[in-house]
Amino acid sequence: MTRRTAALGLAAALVLTLDPGTARAEGTPRPVIFVHGSAGSAQQFQTQAKRFASNGYPAALVEAHEYDSTFTLNTMEQVWAGLDARIARLSRESGTRRVDLVAHSLGTFVVQGYLTSSPDRATRVAHYVNLDGRTAAAPPGGVPTLAIWGEGDPTRTVTGATNVSLSDQSHTQSVTSAESFVHVYRFLTGRPPRTTRIRAEHRVSLSGRAVLFPVNAGVPDGSLEVYELNLLGLRQRHVATVPLSGDGSWGPLRAHGERRYEFAVVRDGAPTHHFYFQPFHRSDRLVRLLTSAPGQGLGALVEAGDRHAAIVVNRNKEWWAGADRLWVNGRDILNPANSPRVKRVIGIFAFDRGSDRTTDLTAPIPAFYAQTFITGMDVFIPARGLTMVGARQRGTDRVDVLTIPAWPSSGHRSTLNFDDSD
Repeated sequence: MTRRTAALGLAAALVLTLDPGTARAEGTPRPVIFVHGSAGSAQQFQTQAKRFASNGYPAALVEAHEYDSTFTLNTMEQVWAGLDARIARLSRESGTRRVDLVAHSLGTFVVQGYLTSSPDRATRVAHYVNLDGRTAAAPPGGVPTLAIWGEGDPTRTVTGATNVSLSDQSHTQSVTSAESFVHVYRFLTGRPPRTTRIRAEHRVSLSGRAVLFPVNAGVPDGSLEVYELNLLGLRQRHVATVPLSGDGSWGPLRAHGERRYEFAVVRDGAPTHHFYFQPFHRSDRLVRLLTSAPGQGLGALVEAGDRHAAIVVNRNKEWWAGADRLWVNGRDILNPANSPRVKRVIGIFAFDRGSDRTTDLTAPIPAFYAQTFITGMDVFIPARGLTMVGARQRGTDRVDVLTIPAWPSSGHRSTLNFDDSD
């Protein structure tokens, strides 16, 4: 998106007229709970949570409600019961009677069902935000509703709600964008945000969870090793060792807002899984380290060897071939075959398919491409020295670079997380 388009979207948001019943009086901020969609997690609300905090919203009042979106490990009723408990706890801790719910994609099915399941549940919710998900013939449970729609069918609507179209934004981008934030913030608070930028902090507090994918499938046995990195992307200082147990929660960890860190999930009988991020800039309570059990999931399909590295590249703003650029050791790996706009690619698996020490980008790896929001690419990454991964977001000229050790895939995996905002 160009700066001009972003500015127009911001201007349009600032003149949005709210229903008098929607705007709230100044007072104690209400808890905000994000409910993710299929194959999602709290990661998709990290940027918006930081924008809330940058506008003075208490960071502890913004949470995510996570569940197994395949519904093999929980039923819908169990997800709703967990949401009941979360709302009760946050209301008690904040001293407020009600909370605000924000849901995306499949999460809108979860929340709409929750709000219409009983009048008592609906009375606990002050506002509901429906992000590019389910249509409805009326605001669910009678709760004041904002519905934001990304690209796709322009006739989608929640009848009786405030409906906003961001027709140039993709499915997940409609959750994480600055334009979406402006609409959401004003709807929930009754006033426009002072800024959509993430105001940097020198010292930050980081906390999150290390979990097996799908989210809530359990936690890996082992430990989490945290390192501060130098400018080359190499380990400079050991920060902490955290045993993994319970729900995989870790932190808070004190960190520097402008420096980079590595989080390594270490387990017996499994490759060490290294996670890398761009600088956090400000405190983050929604860091998620998503891995898989040994021999299970997509991780089991990654071909391993001593001579090549295997990486996963994530961004909660879809990768569009031709508009975005993603370089691995200087080679752009995005093309219309493996990352077309219609695929809505968020996660990219890149490894040496066939262990033949060659790169073949003529077609995606079928088993990965068949997954929602995922693609797989045959990319030979030598397991020596450093691996340099650069990304340029569409509509910008800035290139972000993450440099990491080229860990051999026989014993290691690396996940690189790029920011979804400028």
